[in-house]
Amino acid sequence: MAQAGDRSFGDHDLTISTHVGQLDGKSLNANEIYADESGRAYDDEEVNIERIEKVYRKIDRRIIPAFWVLYFLCSAIRSNVGLAQTMNASAGHDLAQVLNLTAKQTSTALALFYFAYVVFDLPSNLIMTKLSPRVWMSRIVLAVGIIGACFAAVKAAWSLMLLRFLLGVVTAGMWPGMAYYLTLFYPPSRTGKCIGMYFTASQLSAAVVGLVSAGFQKMDGTSGLVGFQWMFLLYGLCGIVLGISLLWWLPDRPLPPGEERVPTGLARWLPSTPPVLTGEDAEIHYQDLRRVYHPRSWGWKDLAYVLIDWRFWPLTLMYFGVVGVGIGTQLYATVIIQGIDSSFSGITLSLLTAPIWIMDLIAILMVTPISDRFHKYRAFFFSAAVLIQIAGLLTTTFAPVSHPWARYGGLLMVGYGLGPTVPICMTWTNEIFQHRHGEVGVAAASALVSGLGNLGSITTTYALYTGWPEDAKAGPHRYRKSNLVMIAILCLSILSSVVMTVLLKIFGNPRSTKIQSSGSSASDEFQDGAAKREQQQRGFAKMWGRK
Repeated sequence: MAQAGDRSFGDHDLTISTHVGQLDGKSLNANEIYADESGRAYDDEEVNIERIEKVYRKIDRRIIPAFWVLYFLCSAIRSNVGLAQTMNASAGHDLAQVLNLTAKQTSTALALFYFAYVVFDLPSNLIMTKLSPRVWMSRIVLAVGIIGACFAAVKAAWSLMLLRFLLGVVTAGMWPGMAYYLTLFYPPSRTGKCIGMYFTASQLSAAVVGLVSAGFQKMDGTSGLVGFQWMFLLYGLCGIVLGISLLWWLPDRPLPPGEERVPTGLARWLPSTPPVLTGEDAEIHYQDLRRVYHPRSWGWKDLAYVLIDWRFWPLTLMYFGVVGVGIGTQLYATVIIQGIDSSFSGITLSLLTAPIWIMDLIAILMVTPISDRFHKYRAFFFSAAVLIQIAGLLTTTFAPVSHPWARYGGLLMVGYGLGPTVPICMTWTNEIFQHRHGEVGVAAASALVSGLGNLGSITTTYALYTGWPEDAKAGPHRYRKSNLVMIAILCLSILSSVVMTVLLKIFGNPRSTKIQSSGSSASDEFQDGAAKREQQQRGFAKMWGRK
């Protein structure tokens, strides 16, 4: 066993230090917790599943609530502009009326966020690998809060566009950064469930923000501010407070047991945070994770190997479709519902938006844990969810105008189908690129998939709905063409998932020569310990005829 000062998660000597010989009163050996060096030798009866699960539950309690809160607030700040388009419209105080916006200016402002996000996503995530992920994540949330609060001061179209662009710049790297951060603490078979757990924050945020906006509309005119200005200001202040508190809340990347962190540079002036695990728990986690985690220094050549890997293109197209439809639904839900029945008031529109995201939340909680357990069938779960979205859009588009609630039911179907698609896509990305390229692979691929995939968001926010004047004309066929374009985008996502599955069957997912030369001894055929243990524990091995 290497000495504490020499160890890293990239070492693949799978022996266990002697002080972990007694756990919960039982004598354990290497086979009781870990596979052998090939990753295939398990003693099903002796694996102490409960102890390892207990370790990961401790990590869950430290990381997931923090991620949930930050994602909730940042999602609210990002999407508030969608609600502002209909708030206090009857009083002449919605966003377009106050700023004298045209439909094209509104679409441009919405799209500028995603343009900046696409450009700065990869640089932000790569910086996170070089600096403290905890500090970088805190910086992102703090900056989002500051820019979000500044929206309360917008006076004209140009200021709205500028702030939307700046919001995209400072938000870039948050979503892929969270996915990368998880890989520092979890093996691939656990990340989908974790992503799903905090991804529910976005859905609940959309629901809660819609409900709370009714209260902000009641504040219209208080202290000289209209309703949407109060909304921007208070959410922004909450983001500032959260960004500062994350410096104490989030743990730094784990170190090998016995190794101490020595702060350098600016980190010496920042508050320290206690480690998420100590003692035997830290040792167990270290040994369990090191088979699948490949940290090493990287350079531009390593990044180039990731960029020319064909595997991220199908994943990007999968993400392009579902995130485009998701953002389009989030930003234009009130506009679409208003097109269903123009008699709805601003408060009614806000209240009717909430159930869409409650359906989304239910789907995440139902599907993502199952997709983790049957992780070899991620394409199936992804495609099934996308088909539900397509069915919902067809219902919303072609249901008779005389049945507005049937058309609204289609939006509920869209919400349900949206739920698991993004977590599945990001988990599959991490699973493939962590094994193939190590840490830089996860950071770069997750940022590229997220960044380039958000071109779908630019499409839906700039070219569709209010950005398509002919399609936005009042009448029974309002937004029909936009909905059909979104259906076509979703078909592209399904096709991409099928192509990805077929190509992986043909070419596989071998580790790059860089990982192989870094000292890792794990086999290309290895299955991470968490996946195998859960399969044994739940009985799925017998269900699928595996041993």
